[in-house]
Amino acid sequence: MIKAVFFDFVGTLLSNEAEAETHLKIMEEVARGTDVDPKELLEKYEKLTREAFSSYAGKPFKPIRVIEEEIMERLSQEFGIKFPEDFWEIHLRMHQTYGKLYPEVVEVLKELKSGGYHVGLITDSDNDYLKAHLEALGILDLFDSITTSEEAGFFKPHPRVFEVALKKAGVKGEEAIYVGDNPVKDCGGARQLDMLSVLVDRTGEKRELWKECEFVISDLREVLKIVEELGGQ
Repeated sequence: MIKAVFFDFVGTLLSNEAEAETHLKIMEEVARGTDVDPKELLEKYEKLTREAFSSYAGKPFKPIRVIEEEIMERLSQEFGIKFPEDFWEIHLRMHQTYGKLYPEVVEVLKELKSGGYHVGLITDSDNDYLKAHLEALGILDLFDSITTSEEAGFFKPHPRVFEVALKKAGVKGEEAIYVGDNPVKDCGGARQLDMLSVLVDRTGEKRELWKECEFVISDLREVLKIVEELGGQ
């Protein structure tokens, strides 16, 4: 019987399209008053952050604030601009301003809560970033538990992150579902704890890795059907 449904954050609940806009706004702020093209700066920033987060997967936690500031310092030197000392504050402010959820998110979270399920969040994040972002989006109170890689001490797919979340919910792995957009970090991590894994692939671009997950969906409303079919609460 399914008793808990956990979600990843960025790319699962938080729109990737809005995230791209947010990152561009950050680079525009950083490049303000210079001749640097924010889009060129963003392209290199995105490449370096992808490489960094890929290298840290499953490893002991390092503050994302530190990782991103190190990347920004490197790019500031490369582009010949001054590193903004308030870079993290800019980062938080832009995410609070431009972050958007996928259209069906609130409906799905509320439906699960009304159905008596434990609704949790499991994500690679610094605590301050996540809290500020969830408050700005107005969904902080829709979660019964929130587990970050900062709290667990490791990045996904390390099992510790999922263990902490399951303990908070008071459920076994086989009583929980984890919904995420990364076949390896989300599906692979959840399955280590016998959680049922659901991949959100809105465009079908991850088809080659569908085999890593037990369910593949293109809209979060499909989670409600999965829970019902599996004989939830």
